[in-house]
Amino acid sequence: MRGRAGGQLVRDERRPIPMARGRPVREDYRYRRRGAPAIFRFFDPDRGGRRVACRDSRTAVDWAEPVRIPLEEDYPGARKVESVCGNLSTHTTAALYEALPAEQARALARRPEVHHTPAHGSWPNVAEIEPSVPASQCPDRRIGPAEDLRSEVAAWVGRRNTDQSRVVWRFTTSDARTKLRHLYPQF
Repeated sequence: MRGRAGGQLVRDERRPIPMARGRPVREDYRYRRRGAPAIFRFFDPDRGGRRVACRDSRTAVDWAEPVRIPLEEDYPGARKVESVCGNLSTHTTAALYEALPAEQARALARRPEVHHTPAHGSWPNVAEIEPSVPASQCPDRRIGPAEDLRSEVAAWVGRRNTDQSRVVWRFTTSDARTKLRHLYPQF
């Protein structure tokens, strides 16, 4: 996978020629596709904690298990857990009913208050800042087997959680009124 939040796993068809003095690494442009994993991220901007789950596919069942873990382990006593999700059809509480026993799914499904990102337009906030961090920290290289991806993601999450890395959002309501003035009606 190239250095970004999602993508495809690829394997080189020819071994890259290592860098030498005055010469960069030489990679053949040909590769073999090894799947397109789903990476589900859960980030608590207040605590500076995150959980990341790598799955082979992006189905409702694949999404339900990573949702269950923070609800039961990180926020067991919370009546409501606000979450911001992408606009995938699998990001619904109905996914819990597909993956879990009905009684457990019902208890969990009442708790998340899901807010979906806008379908059309950019939403440059915490929901996009945290997933962009590994993209800026990952070197631009290919990752082959899914096990390598899981290992690298686990190491990255471990470092970020140990550091309790937070996203500091500085764009205030006042800033929005100034910067986005052209969007507000003028009376």
